[in-house]
Amino acid sequence: MNVRPKKHLGQHFLKDETVCQRIAEAVQPEGKYTKVLEIGPGMGALTKYLMKRTDFETSVIEIDRESVAYLKVNFPDLTDRIFANDFLHTDPREIMGTDTFAVVGNFPYNISTQILFRVLDFKDNIPEVVGMFQKEVAVRIAEGPGSKDYGIVSVLLQAFYDIEYLFTVDEHVFIPPPKVKSGVIRLKRNNVKNLACDEKLFKQVVKQAFSQRRKTLRNSLKPFQDGFPAFFENHKELLQRRPETLSVEEFVYITQQFQV
Repeated sequence: MNVRPKKHLGQHFLKDETVCQRIAEAVQPEGKYTKVLEIGPGMGALTKYLMKRTDFETSVIEIDRESVAYLKVNFPDLTDRIFANDFLHTDPREIMGTDTFAVVGNFPYNISTQILFRVLDFKDNIPEVVGMFQKEVAVRIAEGPGSKDYGIVSVLLQAFYDIEYLFTVDEHVFIPPPKVKSGVIRLKRNNVKNLACDEKLFKQVVKQAFSQRRKTLRNSLKPFQDGFPAFFENHKELLQRRPETLSVEEFVYITQQFQV
């Protein structure tokens, strides 16, 4: 019994044992959690290596019914921890409990960024993420200020996670092979419990700043000018910079100036 990869679900099944093993070994509980949730296990190529780890218990969440059926037959020890749900529309605490847990997976490229934004919604429950992404997305997430790849996703995730690019994966290790290379990254929760500003406004400021990333902040942040003229008058040097040069802390500072 094999599962047919489904294009509409963005399925590209891993077939390289070494890559699967490296991803599983990249998970580092360090006493911060004892549970792992794998998203989109497919036929369990990565699941097999996660289950060999004795320092955490593995559960999986899979939207593809055919994959769920396959996993129940081929991973009987996992049966009670196979959840036929859509991670993007599931409160993971309902299946994982209120304890902390890591998120791991060879994520479908078409929803990989959405998965991380969903992780942000539960950041206090998820101290670590190890995942495979399209390489350019992985680089963008992990890149720091000053890079052309640094952008909205970088800032929003790096506000709460330390991010490390681990390794690149070639196309031929998948069935079917994607048209692009992949990259594996690890996100570890930092010590920021709450930003020193309104988080909703912070997201608005970051998105607005990068809405015209080739222009200076003075141009891209113009929608805020009428409400906060003093900021624009007193921060001329800062406003001459482009958004990709600003750190998370500087975006927090700007957000603070826009709070009423």
